[in-house]
Amino acid sequence: MRSALELTTAGESHGRCVTAILGGVPAGLGVTAEIVNRDLARRQAGYGRGGRMKIEADVVRFTGGVRHGQTLGSPVCMVVENRDSENWREEMGADPSPSGWVSGRTVSVPRPGHADLAGLARFGHTDMRNVLERASARETAARVAAGAICRALLAAIGVTVRSRTVATGGVRDEAFDGSDATWAEVESSDVRCADEGAAGAMREAIDRARADGDSLGGELELVADGVPPGLGSHVSWESRLDGRIAGAMLGIPAIKAVAIGAGFDAGELPGSQFHDAILPAEAGTRWPVTRPTNRAGGIEGGMTNGEPVVVRMVMKPIPTLTAPLPSVDVRTGEPTQAHAERSDVCAVPAAGVVGEAMLALVLASAAVELFGGACMADLLAAHERYVGRLAGAWGEGRASDDDA
Repeated sequence: MRSALELTTAGESHGRCVTAILGGVPAGLGVTAEIVNRDLARRQAGYGRGGRMKIEADVVRFTGGVRHGQTLGSPVCMVVENRDSENWREEMGADPSPSGWVSGRTVSVPRPGHADLAGLARFGHTDMRNVLERASARETAARVAAGAICRALLAAIGVTVRSRTVATGGVRDEAFDGSDATWAEVESSDVRCADEGAAGAMREAIDRARADGDSLGGELELVADGVPPGLGSHVSWESRLDGRIAGAMLGIPAIKAVAIGAGFDAGELPGSQFHDAILPAEAGTRWPVTRPTNRAGGIEGGMTNGEPVVVRMVMKPIPTLTAPLPSVDVRTGEPTQAHAERSDVCAVPAAGVVGEAMLALVLASAAVELFGGACMADLLAAHERYVGRLAGAWGEGRASDDDA
């Protein structure tokens, strides 16, 4: 199935820039560099980030698809410059290198857990820098830029997308309750954790890992509120929204597990304790039913059901260690220590922002598929009719039954 919104990114970690091209955005969506830069700054923040964050200050530049603060309906093209590329001009230049020239930054020792070795096998490279430069999480800056555009589209129909850190270094946030107050605590925290006591323990765990030359992963939660029911479809495997979300999340570097709602617990509970009862909602609500629980995470049968979409994902520890694991030099076959690049100790808070971008991309694409329209005026009109039908149709049916 071809998505309504199509994202292509390009660029290497130490190349000139990373680029995002987002096709399918309706005309007339209000976007500015400010809303994109806000999310780019959130991605760069977080306790445990590495030295590169002191070099880069990501700023987007629109190069297509936007005029006078409005999308045109043509592909939106955004460029984020890599300031560090000035230090890598010779190694990463596009022109042919001088005959016999060998970079001191050539990589022949793969890191366990990274794309280095598998990429060498697939593409036949002799220098694994040809792999690691693109496999780097630096590419996610382009995804976050695109996600900001998708977030703006979703906001127009009343949808918000947020993320938080659930656990890092064996420390869990037990204080989060989903209230606006705890979401505000998350957004102000450098580990994106609502409980300051847990946040302090997470920082201590990150500091210990840094001192040991190690790295940490963690667990994250994404929540999309205000999502209308009916996004996605049950009619084919590729159109099921939970499958599309899972693919988008697992496409983020270092994400190794994804669950929708309480999905990790589904195998442990009987159906009577897992499934969410359906109850009548108060009169005049947008959706005439309510659910006392949301273990389904807002998705049933591959479609949103009107409840918040809740996604859990697990990030593995970053594979670049300052105390490297054993590896092999592929040029000589001799055992040695794995290659080390400048890297983060923990990037869980940043991964949450990337997850927001990818969830926004999937939901925005599904919204365009459902409501259609080449321009925002048509999309919003279709959304209004849809919401009106959901709010009124069942009430009319009940009234007819009563009259009968």
